[in-house]
Amino acid sequence: MPTDELPETFHVTTDDQLRAVSNLTRHRIMAVLRFEPATITQIAARVGLAKGSSSYHVRLLERAGLVKVVRTRKVRGVTERYYAMAARSIVLPDPGEGGPDLLMRHAVADLEASPADGERHVRMAHLRLTDEQFEELGQRLEALADEYRELSDPALPDASLVFALFHPSTSNEQAEGGAR
Repeated sequence: MPTDELPETFHVTTDDQLRAVSNLTRHRIMAVLRFEPATITQIAARVGLAKGSSSYHVRLLERAGLVKVVRTRKVRGVTERYYAMAARSIVLPDPGEGGPDLLMRHAVADLEASPADGERHVRMAHLRLTDEQFEELGQRLEALADEYRELSDPALPDASLVFALFHPSTSNEQAEGGAR
């Protein structure tokens, strides 16, 4: 199933779904399936897992509705299943105050695991914006990410884009949060 036939978003709403996406290995499996379907063997090779481990994690993702079988074929009497994402993007619930932001944790883990001699662009900027500027910048960043997602070619090497635009807590809010 080409990615243009997938639903745009999948909203994580159940505890089982949240547990499925909370695991870094399953996050990496979903990244493999982001652009094109793959078999358990192909997933295992790309993620660096044993086939049994890969199969286990894919089954959990499938049970949670995050991935699905999109095609099968017979190879030497065995049915080979091709898995794909259930949607183009996954929307996680708000972690709530003090809760872990799973996407950012996974992104940092992926960044730390990337080749040290590989090309990367990492930047942090501190800004002071009006509410309108904050909203406009968020929309522009999302539009830019969507534009480049449309240009993505599965034949090219993977590249990850992560951004976070947020209002950090103030020193007083941090002190009050720690005193509770």
